[in-house]
Amino acid sequence: VMLTNNIGHHLMVRQAMIPRNLKPFPYVCGNRMLSGYKPKSNVKESYKILEVEEGCSLDDIRNSYRNLAKRYHPDSGSATADSEAFMKVEEAYRVVLSDVANKKKSNENNEEEEDPFKLKAPQHRHYLSFEGVGFGTPSQREKQYMQFRVDRATEQVLEYRKQRLEGQYAVTDLMKAKDVRQSKKVKITQAVERLVEDLIQESMAKGDFDNLSGKGKPLQKFSDCPHIDPMTHNLNRILIDNGYQPEWILMQKEIRETIEQLRKSIVASRSKLGEPMTPYKQKQWNRICEHFIEDIRKLNKRIDNFNLVVPILSRQMVHFSADKEIVRAQKTHEALMENREASNSDSKENEEENVKRFGWKSSLFKWLNL
Repeated sequence: VMLTNNIGHHLMVRQAMIPRNLKPFPYVCGNRMLSGYKPKSNVKESYKILEVEEGCSLDDIRNSYRNLAKRYHPDSGSATADSEAFMKVEEAYRVVLSDVANKKKSNENNEEEEDPFKLKAPQHRHYLSFEGVGFGTPSQREKQYMQFRVDRATEQVLEYRKQRLEGQYAVTDLMKAKDVRQSKKVKITQAVERLVEDLIQESMAKGDFDNLSGKGKPLQKFSDCPHIDPMTHNLNRILIDNGYQPEWILMQKEIRETIEQLRKSIVASRSKLGEPMTPYKQKQWNRICEHFIEDIRKLNKRIDNFNLVVPILSRQMVHFSADKEIVRAQKTHEALMENREASNSDSKENEEENVKRFGWKSSLFKWLNL
């Protein structure tokens, strides 16, 4: 490896020392002179000898020449050493370098002819750093450039957020609806708004709003709370007074009525089975409990929907536990049975006391009847 590196370095130094206007001199190798090779100046053939393509970079040409020199140099000691092949490679390398230099000069001359009025680079190129931002010393310009980058990044973030918000609000309500149910709700809401607007315009045309008490005066505030929007509060109050209620209030009312019905039904079912519980009645009770658990599961789903709609966090509801409700129904049934037994015992005692008090009178009435 050291031998090949030294050979490559020797070849590069030797090439730099050879003038371009001189032809290659005979190379002496092992006390013999190689003078029978006649160089050729064919450019395409030179590219093929160097195993590169036209238009490649100088680094590719140099790397290819170095590898071929290591392969064919007579003093390399490799199995492929060939003095004639090495001379061909060296000549091809010079031809290719001269061709690349000529092409580069021609390109530069063409660019100058095409744009003779093109501005040249200034002498003080260090002022072109930091994107030409700032003035003063390099350290001052660096600080100004950092501030400029921060401001530019902030503007880009604000522009991105603005475009995102515009994209969100650009779509209509019907496009936002992801399912048929939501789209129907939007359509119904729009239809109701149009109907209300038509009714208001019709009433105004008829003169129903003329000569009203309080005409031209602001609406009376129904709440003095500063944290509530007066307009929203007034609109909600008007809707409630006229029979319209928000969706979450109706859902809350429905959930409460449903749980009360379920509690009453399971207590009634347990009372019908009576006491004592036989195996057949126990199977019936298990079936009733399974149906009750399924109803509670559906009710909990309804509660989840209610929690998504309710606007106040403190108004949210928790799930009902089916096991706790069954235990509660059992306790309610036992309390009813105890009350019945107590009432029955009290009625029997009252009858016995009446018999003791009015026993002779009842016997007298029986004798008179006979």
